Amino acid sequence: MSVADHPTTSTSWIPGIEPARHGNARVRLALLDDHEVLLDSLASWIGQNATDFEVVLSAPSWLELVHSPAFPTELVFIDFQLKEAVSIEARVRTCRAAGAKVIVLSSVDTDEARERARAAGAADFLSKALPMSEVMDAARRVMGMESDGGHPHPWRPLPAGAAPHARPKLSPGELEAFKLYVAGLSTTEVAGRMNVQYETAKTYLRRVREKYAKIGRPASKKADLIRRAAEDGLLD
Repeated sequence: MSVADHPTTSTSWIPGIEPARHGNARVRLALLDDHEVLLDSLASWIGQNATDFEVVLSAPSWLELVHSPAFPTELVFIDFQLKEAVSIEARVRTCRAAGAKVIVLSSVDTDEARERARAAGAADFLSKALPMSEVMDAARRVMGMESDGGHPHPWRPLPAGAAPHARPKLSPGELEAFKLYVAGLSTTEVAGRMNVQYETAKTYLRRVREKYAKIGRPASKKADLIRRAAEDGLLD
């Protein structure tokens, strides 16, 4: 049976695969797929057959995923092909920057697709033709080796009355620093990449935060800035 078949019969534990968490703690998992029937079926199968994982978020669209108070989770399954005009690179990098590991699932299993997903930071790329038991074994391998029990703070939805599509007017320097920072660079690395002083890069980023706050879109933390960049299509 494959991902597309999404069976509901139980499966046994595979010997040699270590659980993703010690004790009774379960891995918080999010699913992103714009085929809602498949999305519901996957969540149901995992709930019945992979009890070491907890599906806390099932999203049919990218914005629903990043706007959910349950995001970021520890692990995200992302469909490679979405109808939305958001690249796989942007989706994977956003999740990784927020602290989530990513497994890309795809019905298009090509070397190019695999390379794009892995280059962006995906922990694994799996064909949807695989049995779900193998998909979950891969998820266990991804989570089991680097699990340290840490949980990033969840992103919160925009406050009531906020204008999610209003964008601040950023100077060229502010915009460049912003994009480098949310791509994963530290402030020091941003300064080096822009060939400016550390304090200059720091000032650029402070002004970006201030400008977002003034239009009702707070961005005091790096996770908030990443979210704003995702909302505004600034992640390449």
